Amino acid sequence: MIEIKVPELAESITEGTIAEWIVKTGDAIEKGETIAELETDKVNVEIKSDFSGVIQELLAEPGDNVVVGQVIAKLGEEGANAASEAAPKEEAPKTEEAPKAEPAKETAPTEAPAAEEKKASKSRTVASPAARKKARELGIDLDEVSFRDPMGRVRVEDVEAHSLSKNTPKAAEKPAATPSKPAAAAPAQEDGRVERIKMSRRRQTIAKRLVEAQHTAAMLTTFNEVDMTAVMDVRNRRKDAFLKKNGVKLGFMSFFTKAVIGALKSFPLLNAEIQGDEILLKKFYDIGVAVSTDEGLVVPVVRDADKLSFAGIEKEIGDLGKKARDNSLGLKDLQGGTFTITNGGIFGSLYSTPILNTPQVGILGMHTIQRRPVVVDSNDTVEVRPMMYIALSYDHRIVDGKDAVQFLVRVKQLLEDPEDLLLEG
Repeated sequence: MIEIKVPELAESITEGTIAEWIVKTGDAIEKGETIAELETDKVNVEIKSDFSGVIQELLAEPGDNVVVGQVIAKLGEEGANAASEAAPKEEAPKTEEAPKAEPAKETAPTEAPAAEEKKASKSRTVASPAARKKARELGIDLDEVSFRDPMGRVRVEDVEAHSLSKNTPKAAEKPAATPSKPAAAAPAQEDGRVERIKMSRRRQTIAKRLVEAQHTAAMLTTFNEVDMTAVMDVRNRRKDAFLKKNGVKLGFMSFFTKAVIGALKSFPLLNAEIQGDEILLKKFYDIGVAVSTDEGLVVPVVRDADKLSFAGIEKEIGDLGKKARDNSLGLKDLQGGTFTITNGGIFGSLYSTPILNTPQVGILGMHTIQRRPVVVDSNDTVEVRPMMYIALSYDHRIVDGKDAVQFLVRVKQLLEDPEDLLLEG
């Protein structure tokens, strides 16, 4: 009997939750075949079998927490499984009364394999982890869902569309079929005013880490505002040529990433972390970019961002954002950032105080661009300019207020003078 265990996941991840079994007892599997989906603190991981054989036993249920190295299934050889199935058939003639009961017994075996085959075919539906989770929440059989993906993969939008088409007719049929039920529906509505939903492992981790950041770091936030006129002018003049040359749009994130790197070089303590009674100064620039998904906030990392061009940064951020929305980020995409940028402006936020992504000691918050009157020269000339508030939350244990304020001023200077930004880059 072969034991299938939870594999090593990552240095910082020791446990997960069984999200779904892809196989069932009695299924024959090949080496390398996915047997289960495991939800961890950061991403969903597919557990694959290192052996071929037949599933003899599943030792955990969906929703169970499991740790690295724990046995979650047992696998037997295909031949052994066939022999164990054949044994009862040979013993049947030994009982004298067996012939009387045999006609009734023979109908069951003929139907059971057909049912098992049907179930097995349904379990092979190819779907993204997010789609499987949505289907479970809505109580939908994935085998009934129509898909638009040319590769035959069911996605979240396919499940939602199926749910909508499935539920709309039911709502219309209800009054016609049971005209006397509206009176009984009132208590059900009152009882359903509160819904209890179990937090996903990722949401639990987000909650835990945010509270931990506030409890362990001496967190403080400083603010400034940036006149975005120059950046917007460069974008408007260069966006078409940039897109044609690089195949990616010129966005604001590349400007802010470059400005942050320039400021980090001037104020290196914001690119550090605390380890015990030591300060670990990092002389590389792996910039985390916060991305909001249906599953919660994730912070994929742009590696060696200081060595990338504007186009390289935009491509990397675009690729990571797509992987985050498709729930296909790997653990390596999320580990080891040195500083984080979060953009609440895409949701319309004007002003906020971002929370540190520990163990990092700095995070920059971007906000929505708002046109408002500002004084633009020594003659007190007032003009309407596109302005953005920016916020820097930092760990006061190693970053003094003076350095934090000057860091934010440096970011402002680099954004308001793109030529200086290009020289800095």
